[in-house]
Amino acid sequence: MTNSTPPPGTSPHTGPDALDEHENPIGLAPLTTGPRPPAGRYGPEPTATRRRLAIAGIVATAVVGVGITIWIGLGQASTPVRYDDFGFKVVSSEQIDVTFQVSMEPGTQAECTIDALAESYAQVGTVDVVVGPNDQLEGRYTVSVATSELATTGIVESCRPLP
Repeated sequence: MTNSTPPPGTSPHTGPDALDEHENPIGLAPLTTGPRPPAGRYGPEPTATRRRLAIAGIVATAVVGVGITIWIGLGQASTPVRYDDFGFKVVSSEQIDVTFQVSMEPGTQAECTIDALAESYAQVGTVDVVVGPNDQLEGRYTVSVATSELATTGIVESCRPLP
């Protein structure tokens, strides 16, 4: 009869791939794959085609996102007239003065719509004014707006270039 237990201090594994007891000090078993779940339990099995389609979808979404970002950026950069509200002064229940700044190429004109708003944000007055041409890129303007009742704020609704 042979003894299957190796003598103390020796390893039952021999050969070039044998683990030294310092490499596996607690005698762990080698990793194995456990039982697989039933087919289709967690959706269809991943295939190379599905993986390629997923990657193509992600790339297409990224390309569309970059395209939209560029389109919006170019649209903002090519806006010929820009405006900023600077403030307003309630003169009376029938008038408000609105101060604003318009940025446009020197020598051009723009038409701006100025609105007076009541506390309820209802429009109580409006006026269209032509601004420019200027020798500089920016010009500051103050416009009086007649109101039908007390206005609590005045804003620039829009500015558009004139031909």
